[in-house]
Amino acid sequence: MLTPRVPAASIDPSSDVTFSGEPTPAAGIGLGGHGVPPAGASASRQMGGPRQLAASVPIRAAASGAQIAIPILAVEVTGDIALGAALVALALVPGIVAAPLVGALLDGARRPRALLMVAAAGTGIAYAIAAGLGPVPVWAVATALIVSGLLTPFGFGGLSSFVAPPGSDARRAYTLDALSYNVGGVTGPALVAVLAPTVGARWALLAMAVIALASVAAYARLPVQPRAAERKRLLRSMSAGIVALSTHRPLAVVTTSGTLAELGRGVMPIAAIGIALAATGDAAMSALIVAAFAVGALVGAVIEPLRPQRISPQLTMAIGFALTGLATLAAALDIGLGWTIALVGLSGLCTAAPTAAMLLLRRTESPDDVVAQVFTVGSALRTAAAAAGTAIAGALAGVEPLLLLAGSGAVWLVSAAVMLAFPRRSASGSIGHVRR
Repeated sequence: MLTPRVPAASIDPSSDVTFSGEPTPAAGIGLGGHGVPPAGASASRQMGGPRQLAASVPIRAAASGAQIAIPILAVEVTGDIALGAALVALALVPGIVAAPLVGALLDGARRPRALLMVAAAGTGIAYAIAAGLGPVPVWAVATALIVSGLLTPFGFGGLSSFVAPPGSDARRAYTLDALSYNVGGVTGPALVAVLAPTVGARWALLAMAVIALASVAAYARLPVQPRAAERKRLLRSMSAGIVALSTHRPLAVVTTSGTLAELGRGVMPIAAIGIALAATGDAAMSALIVAAFAVGALVGAVIEPLRPQRISPQLTMAIGFALTGLATLAAALDIGLGWTIALVGLSGLCTAAPTAAMLLLRRTESPDDVVAQVFTVGSALRTAAAAAGTAIAGALAGVEPLLLLAGSGAVWLVSAAVMLAFPRRSASGSIGHVRR
């Protein structure tokens, strides 16, 4: 049985999880129920909110924006839409494949911050090369984007695995991390949407390169601590991560639920196109539906730190994903485009709390020596699921679009139901002691 190495906890099902005793550097994380780090925690170990956001938002915004700028640039330079799609795929797929390796490298690194800095710098350089498409041959751009894809897990799941160092307030850290994902996912594409029509997609992609490089300087101020007490061979470390994800029931449940949620979200953009065409005849109006979800998620992430914590993270995931599914099903009712947009926005709002809870559970349920792998693989699975959802919806493009949107809501409800398999905690209340 895999037992996460975290401090003993006193758990009240009706309240936050709070740890008794003071965490040690080799132990897990403290979950202060009121946003206050445990007494005695070293100030040097706290990852301040502004520093955390300054490091994480740029690299995530750059990656999100590049996915929009790359195909626009390809069409501007070559007129080939298929080439643009292929280049985006080259920037995405390698990250899914590389996730276990990236996680193992970070888990075993003596200086993980240096790896994060190198990865951010490499990403920025790769985007700068890709921005030269035209003078720079397609094969060189493709190679650069493959490299950027291999480096992507460092700034996403990899960075997330370090945001709550021992002795810090984990709930606050992962609430901020969820906010970072949402801010990055909105600001990157929004900036490209402003720059591409005005100064061109080439400059928009160069802007993403500069933004990625901004994370390098911000990383230098983060208290990123190595976590592996015992150095393992790379393959052995990767194997341990896969075993943890597949055999430790709480992790398996959280990962499955989070992955299914992304599958449902991936359906939405295709359903939105059909809904917009049916309602207005203009496919561009679909952007309002997708943007409503993104803005709702961003607003939810902003207000999430203010929400009183009265239920456990696992119940938060179940309720949050269920509410998202119900709001999406309501949006699928044929009651007018305005109501559809509003209800999709509400569904996005409901995702903030369960996303933060998911990140928190990834950390508290992970054995210390595979934390980064759990985060990188979990993030990669969600990326793959979103792509699969979009592909499935594309294959069903002839289906009534409101039915597609209802299908998205149904998948969200299934992801919530999966959380019912999360094991009950033992009466002793140790988070490391799970009734299997």
